[in-house]
Amino acid sequence: MRIDVDGRSAYAYTGGKPFDASLPVVVFLHGAQHDHSVWILQSRYLAHHGRAVLAVDLPGHGRSDGPPLASVEAMADWTLALLRAAGARHASLVGHSMGSLIALETASRASEVTIDAIALVATAYPMQVSDALLDATRDDEDRAIEMISLWSLDTAHGGYSQKPSAPGPGFSVMTGGRQLMHRQAAGVLNTDFVACNAYRNGDVAVAAVKCPALFVLGSNDAMTAAKSGRALAAKLSGAKVVEFAHVGHFVMAEAPDQTLDALQAFLLRSTP
Repeated sequence: MRIDVDGRSAYAYTGGKPFDASLPVVVFLHGAQHDHSVWILQSRYLAHHGRAVLAVDLPGHGRSDGPPLASVEAMADWTLALLRAAGARHASLVGHSMGSLIALETASRASEVTIDAIALVATAYPMQVSDALLDATRDDEDRAIEMISLWSLDTAHGGYSQKPSAPGPGFSVMTGGRQLMHRQAAGVLNTDFVACNAYRNGDVAVAAVKCPALFVLGSNDAMTAAKSGRALAAKLSGAKVVEFAHVGHFVMAEAPDQTLDALQAFLLRSTP
């Protein structure tokens, strides 16, 4: 589905169903250097079980026109503009990594659109990026992607050496993630990581959020440590935390069914 947002064409995957804004809407927000495809299982399931789904490509990512936006705040404003353009008056937000910061900031800024619930996957605040990785995103994207690929999976209990990285012949979570990142345009990676590293409005956003919140964390996440996610959750009254053992940063790929189950149960409790 293509939507005009602020004069540029944006792409949103609707899970194989026509988008119907009269249904409970769920917006999926991907992380840095990713696109809508990271949410294929979860978005398609919900679209076939009573939800209207928008799994978006952020500006400059995937099939959406660029350039990429330079701050989490700008991405939050874009998300609100997307919801208005789609005719959605209520929505739940599900975000991974950078997308979790966007979901949090969007929920804190919403006025014309009501945010019913937020689910933050592999999140942390502040979302600090090491100098070595930040420099690599600017100077050597190939090296940065290799670093991210190694750090995003729980290699000690699976990762690239065994399941869940290779659940079947010819399939690899690490290789798939690497190829996805290589598909994005040059410069997107650095823009995304700089935005995550620079975001400083989290405490203000948390104080403004009143809707139900779910945190989905990987116990062995080397990119956004689970303890940081739990600390952020503690600042949101009534927030629910689900933590998967032996899972790293790329939670939806390492624990796809468990992630779907957690999201489905949370959305059933939090929205019609």
